[in-house]
Amino acid sequence: MDSIETYADNLPTGGVTISALRALDFVAPGQWENTVGFDNMVSAYTGETDPDLLAQVKARALELWNDPNQGYQRALWIYQAVDATDKKLGMAAAGHMLGERFSLLKFIAKLTPSEETTQTVDLTVKLVAELAAFCYVNGLPGDSVGDFVAALNSFEKENQIRMAALVCFDGMLPLGDQFLDKMQNIMASLSPSQLEGNATFQAIRSMIPGGDTGGQLGFLGQTFGSVSGWITDFVTSHNLTPDAIVGNLSSYVDAIEGKMDYLAAFLDMYTDYFTHTGTQSLCRSLIERAVNEI
Repeated sequence: MDSIETYADNLPTGGVTISALRALDFVAPGQWENTVGFDNMVSAYTGETDPDLLAQVKARALELWNDPNQGYQRALWIYQAVDATDKKLGMAAAGHMLGERFSLLKFIAKLTPSEETTQTVDLTVKLVAELAAFCYVNGLPGDSVGDFVAALNSFEKENQIRMAALVCFDGMLPLGDQFLDKMQNIMASLSPSQLEGNATFQAIRSMIPGGDTGGQLGFLGQTFGSVSGWITDFVTSHNLTPDAIVGNLSSYVDAIEGKMDYLAAFLDMYTDYFTHTGTQSLCRSLIERAVNEI
């Protein structure tokens, strides 16, 4: 894996991902700024201007990144793996919707899983991916669900905007305002074979506790059950509705009006918000830790 400095320097300053995340400012006002470039991050995250101190912080942060006993590289790999499979998910969802809408393409729907089932599994696996990354960064066992849920209430900056995107883009937009109820019903009846067919699960299954697929399905259900309370509070406290999300997105992302059925699939295919904000989160963690250690 490359240096975290390389990943930070190559983060985009514009595009669909950035526009979509900026559209969520109404959910997390002022929490996220698109700081790119590792040197810029060292300056911004420390608030320091002394060149010697900044150089020391940068050097220590890079040492932490390169330390095989730390979990930063594994956490970034998880974020990247999730986004890599999102494009497949978006294509599958779009294919299913096309099959439902046009009679000549009915065969596509037969070849693709239910959109709601696919989205439910994807969102749940993403929650576990976020849990796994959190555990790696903080040196916790991979099944520390309680620690993760407790930390959610103190998430801010890049972590908060990523969780907001997860709720809005992967929950409410594709599944509607009753998405938690739908997810609970689907998870209750989901089989190990259905989980096996999910691309996001396949990408990170080695990181999911539980042993075999059946055990991992149980862990997914446990994680979803534990986090659903936080999601409910998040939705309620921000008065989230599909219309509110779409209204804000339309101000930042061109040509989405009149195509709401495909919006969630579009975001899956054309955004990398997990990798983008995940990289920024890891840089912040490395830099803040370096400051405390020098």
